[in-house]
Amino acid sequence: MKTQSNSNPKHSILPVDGLLLLNKPAGLTSNRALQKVKRLLHASKAGHTGSLDPAATGMLPLCFGEATKVCAYLLHADKTYRVSARLGEKTDTGDADGQVIASASVPHMTELQWQSVIDRFLGETQQIPPMYSALKVDGKRLYELARKGLVVERKPRTIRIDELTLLECKGSRLVLRVKCSKGTYIRTLVEDIAEAAGTIAYTDSLHRESVGAFRAEDMPDLSKAEEWAKSAPELLRKRLLAPDIALAEMPSVEIRQDQAARFVQGQQLEVADASNGEVRVYGAKGQFLGVGELIGNGRLAPRRVFNI
Repeated sequence: MKTQSNSNPKHSILPVDGLLLLNKPAGLTSNRALQKVKRLLHASKAGHTGSLDPAATGMLPLCFGEATKVCAYLLHADKTYRVSARLGEKTDTGDADGQVIASASVPHMTELQWQSVIDRFLGETQQIPPMYSALKVDGKRLYELARKGLVVERKPRTIRIDELTLLECKGSRLVLRVKCSKGTYIRTLVEDIAEAAGTIAYTDSLHRESVGAFRAEDMPDLSKAEEWAKSAPELLRKRLLAPDIALAEMPSVEIRQDQAARFVQGQQLEVADASNGEVRVYGAKGQFLGVGELIGNGRLAPRRVFNI
């Protein structure tokens, strides 16, 4: 999601090219969090990737300036969550913001028994997106239809659960750490696990711990970002990460300095690499130029040029 103009003309626009890993607070939409930080940085262009529900907290990568070009790549990144589930009750939204619509008894299970249940969800599986989600059907957001009391058919999607660790199981509380692929709805996963255990549940709290290779220690709270913007703006800008950090898992190639101008103009180049696939492209002086694609026979085609 991107915005192009500054909504407050009183603020001067500054050149900002980088990523900020925000620890999003509960009660704020991802877009609202983006707009707040955009104003703090006086940035002209901004976007976020991997939306979090308003009730959820944790890592929200915010992209500014040229870094908005990596948003699409971050959408494919694996994510890790810590989720707390309330067993024995079900809400219409699947989380604590909804209304309780059903109750059931909670089975007495040991940690080993719970682990046996959750292990069934490891690997690739099919998941039906919840009605309270931002997916569109015939141009309408599912949550818009859900608020009208409508339920429409949703096609199951393939997701992948790489890690599913039991952190706590006590009474009606179940706490898990989940490492999963893009497109995984944790609220639905919680409901499915509870069903497999013979009960019902909803997501009581959700915290995203990581996105791709980004580290949790690199993400400030919104209150800290606001404090820096007021007292020491340079500290906030120093927390911006270079756009190519988001592409760290992508292989890289270096081109000659005389080829750099041709690359940023969109021209194909001859390189000493006959492999195939997308790569990070750097100039001879180490400057990040963008994303290219090796198309065999030693040819490199520009795919995303960064003007930093």
